This record gives sequence, C-alpha cells and structure tokens, in this order.
Amino acid sequence: MSFSPDHVARALRHLRKQDPVLAEVIRRVGPFELQPKRGRFQALVRSILAQQISTAVARSMLRKLEARLVPNKLSAENLARLSFDDLRSLGLSRQKATYLQDLTAKVLDGSLRLHRVHRLTDEEIIDELIQVKGIGRWTVQMFLIFCLGRPDVFAPDDFGLRSAIQKLYGLPELPKRAEAEEIAAPWRPHATIASWYLWRSLDLP
Repeated sequence: MSFSPDHVARALRHLRKQDPVLAEVIRRVGPFELQPKRGRFQALVRSILAQQISTAVARSMLRKLEARLVPNKLSAENLARLSFDDLRSLGLSRQKATYLQDLTAKVLDGSLRLHRVHRLTDEEIIDELIQVKGIGRWTVQMFLIFCLGRPDVFAPDDFGLRSAIQKLYGLPELPKRAEAEEIAAPWRPHATIASWYLWRSLDLP
C-alpha cells in the first residue's frame, strides 16, 4: 500500500496531540514523504545485503548483482542461476551468499509465498519470513515499513530509532527495548509514521 493523504493527515493529528516532542519534530522535518517500494523479493535481497555494512557498500553490492543478471531482472528465478562462487565473486560474504541462496530456494519451492504476504497480519508475516536464514525480526519490520507500507510498525531494536529517542527525550543512555516501547505506545496506531519522523530527526541540526 501507499500512505494516502487522508491517512497521513489523521496520523499527524494523532501524533501531534499525543506527543509534544514528536509534534516539534514533525514541525521541523516537514511533510511526510515515505513511499513504499514495490518488489518484495528485491526488498528482502536489499535487506540481506545491507546487514552490518554501510549503505554505500550495500548499494555497490546490489549494483554489481543487478549488473551480473543483465539483461534479466533481479528475481528468484534469475538469482537461482548464479552459483555460490558467482555470488562470492561479487563481493558477498559467505554468510550473505548462503542467505540469498536460502531465500531464493524457499521462494522457488513455495515454502515462502511472497505474493500472498499482504493478506497476513504483521506478526504472521514476521513468523513467515524469519524461516529464511539471515532474516530476523528487525529485517521483517523494515520490510513491513518500506515495502508493504504497514501503518503501525515500531522496531525497538533499531539503533537509529533508539538514538533518536535518546536525543529527543533527553535520556542519559540508549533506551532498552521496554523503555522504547513505552515511549512509542502513544503513537499507536501510527507508529510507522512516527518512526519515519524519528529517523529524519537524526539529520536535523
């Protein structure tokens, strides 16, 4: 889904009313601009590539992978044609090559049905996707936000969100999971939009 103007307007009214700190962040950041990206398999590939490396390195790795598949697109069927050594030659670690092969195999054998995940609840999607090697709860939460556009996702283990909460709410140290979830509770059922503003707040002077 995409975030409709009406949904965003309702969410912003709720967030401003419930959390004065977030209201100030919304004022300073400006309009909400997140648009979920299509391509569920591609989104999971990007998530696996991005683990524990910089965004720039992950993008470079993705470009090399896509170039290797030309003239074909990045899909499970096309990725399956690359061997483990092919993936390693593109700069992937042994772990990431293994993870991509496991994701590809599960999509192709039907044990992971990405075409139907939109019918599931957030928690059901998490349960479905964490069966893939290298995909954990945080990765699926990013998938829910940036691919499926689910409206009420909060990832308390995300370092960026915890850093933003520490900074904005004047905490002496990074909040633990329980503390982050307590601060986020008033944002429901619009935690995704709140999270986007928290990430953007990290770029504010």
